[in-house]
Amino acid sequence: MADEVILLDFWPSPFGVRARIALREKGVKFEYREENLRDKSPLLLQMNPVHKKIPVLIHNGKPVCESMNVVQYIDEVWSDKNPLLPSDPYQRAQARFWVDFIDTKVYEPADKIWSTKGEVQETAKKEYIEALKILEAELGDKPYFGGDNFGFVDIAMTGYYMWFEASEKCGNFRIEPECPTLMASARRCLQRDSVVNSVPDPEKIVEFAFKIRKIYCV
Repeated sequence: MADEVILLDFWPSPFGVRARIALREKGVKFEYREENLRDKSPLLLQMNPVHKKIPVLIHNGKPVCESMNVVQYIDEVWSDKNPLLPSDPYQRAQARFWVDFIDTKVYEPADKIWSTKGEVQETAKKEYIEALKILEAELGDKPYFGGDNFGFVDIAMTGYYMWFEASEKCGNFRIEPECPTLMASARRCLQRDSVVNSVPDPEKIVEFAFKIRKIYCV
């Protein structure tokens, strides 16, 4: 009997896209179900009653929640193709460390760039670039954070890469002059088939970001 794989998601989510990419890296067939986050489905509330957030991976009726937890689950269940986490325990620990850094040090300023203005936004832009520079130093001269292989940390960052253009336009700044090596890796990630088939058009994200800015009255 074939696996039943359902993904509850929201198209511009930098977190939901991680699950989409991981599933496509593994060649897993899945049913995508778009969620309206202002009117969440009974299934979402049933499958993630604690946080009530996307993404939720439902594998043979059992839910897995939180984006990088979902990615790790996908890597472990479909382990025969394209490993996403290193086999070495130390390298795995390092990968988890950098994902935690991304979601604590990159998310907050990224969010403020398109939801605030003035001095708050200027501070957020500085914090954002500082965090990206730390990530660029960790990347070094490797094509991917996973070395020669696209992996766990790259998937975590691709959710932010797809928002780079929207962040730049909302904040009226540019990332590449400050982080050219990271930007080169971002382009490399965004060209992968699994990513191309998972991320929305950048202009659509820009349009969405400015729509949200209006809601925040900025």
